[in-house]
Amino acid sequence: MIFTETKLKGAYIIDVKRLEDERGFFGRSYCQNEFKQYGLNTSAVQANVSYNRTKGTLRGMHMQLAPYEETKLVRCTRGAIYDVIIDMREESETFKQWIGVELTADSYRMLYVPEGFAHGFITLMDHTDVTYQVTQFYTAGSERGYRFDDPAFGIVWPVEPVVVSEKDLSHSLFDSVLAS
Repeated sequence: MIFTETKLKGAYIIDVKRLEDERGFFGRSYCQNEFKQYGLNTSAVQANVSYNRTKGTLRGMHMQLAPYEETKLVRCTRGAIYDVIIDMREESETFKQWIGVELTADSYRMLYVPEGFAHGFITLMDHTDVTYQVTQFYTAGSERGYRFDDPAFGIVWPVEPVVVSEKDLSHSLFDSVLAS
């Protein structure tokens, strides 16, 4: 695997190192030893799949709070997404900064999302599947959400959202979360 650290410390883009021949290719999408070499969390407890019917479906920005913070390993297994993370670690020098990465089924590229980051994505194609491994079980009451269009972050989405859940639309703006 090829690990590329992003400008947000601890977040990595991970590409499959392909060993190709006339049959196609072989590569690893996960190796505990390689993840440990980079100091990454290797204790996935759950794997999730998200099916999205329509291009422009937006899910996010989600995270779980301590002590249920989770690390995610995200991969698009059908279609394409623009995957976004925001560093919500108050002590971090990149606090409130975000990155976006295009993940496609054809690229096999993954995004490693450390604890303390909000995560979301928008689909770039109809009938898109996203899988992600997480290091914590979902714990009701420990989740937090931020608006995908919050000016405090200034996320630039590559397509206009056309499907957003009521729950995601109801998230407060970051500045009002701080005030409460």
